[in-house]
Amino acid sequence: MALKTFRPTSPGRRGMVKISFDDITKTVPEKALLVPQKRKAGRNSRGVITVRHRGGGAKRKTRIIDFKRDKLGVPGRVAAIEYDPGRSARIALIFYADGEKRYMLCPLGVGVGDIIMAGDTAEVKPGNNLPLGSIPAGTTVHNLEFEPNKGGQIVRSAGTSAQVLGREDRYSTVRLPSGEVRRFLNECRATIGQVGNLDHQNIKHGKAGRVRLLGRRPKVRGSAMTPRDHPHGGGEGRSPRGMPPKTPQGKPALGHRTRVGKVSDKLIVRRRYAAK
Repeated sequence: MALKTFRPTSPGRRGMVKISFDDITKTVPEKALLVPQKRKAGRNSRGVITVRHRGGGAKRKTRIIDFKRDKLGVPGRVAAIEYDPGRSARIALIFYADGEKRYMLCPLGVGVGDIIMAGDTAEVKPGNNLPLGSIPAGTTVHNLEFEPNKGGQIVRSAGTSAQVLGREDRYSTVRLPSGEVRRFLNECRATIGQVGNLDHQNIKHGKAGRVRLLGRRPKVRGSAMTPRDHPHGGGEGRSPRGMPPKTPQGKPALGHRTRVGKVSDKLIVRRRYAAK
């Protein structure tokens, strides 16, 4: 996979950097694995905006990804590598020996024709899915479960990976991409390897129009608003905040911890940030 630059024929082209789609082997998605995607534009069930700067964008359909990897003991062949508009990683179309087809996240080093498998006795190689209790220390993993049989919920974006550090009693210790070290039950499953499409972080959109196609709307500075719209608003000309930075709702914007305490926090060995 390589980065693609452009001649500066316009201001938008001057700074644009895209990824070449050389690794994509199939451009038409599997119809049986598509579901319609309803546009929410950052609104909840009551129509209230709960996530700002969302809306518009190109129409797309959701690909059904197999995060659970529950086809235990059934070998599958990688039939194609596809683009997924809903995520940064590539997805692999798997043809299983029993005739079923599924999508999975495409790890680095997995290509068309490779055989993958999920199960306690599967080989430790990229693309295979095993319980943490069966994965040797030092192995790189992704698509990691928080709870057994719930499906992978973390370490799923392009280029990310976690590392299994060790095992003790019922728990395995894993270092996450954020630097946090956390314990997981040995029954939690993970996929071997690093998520592919490493150059995703080097993309430069070059112009606002490409960002709008992704469904992101413009952001407005709080100091440019009125006092009723933002705590930083108002004043004659450009005015200082006169207060610590705040969100539009008036809550602290810098340094304030927003992570809600959970029962599972006792499984954290080392937090992702220094204690204050």
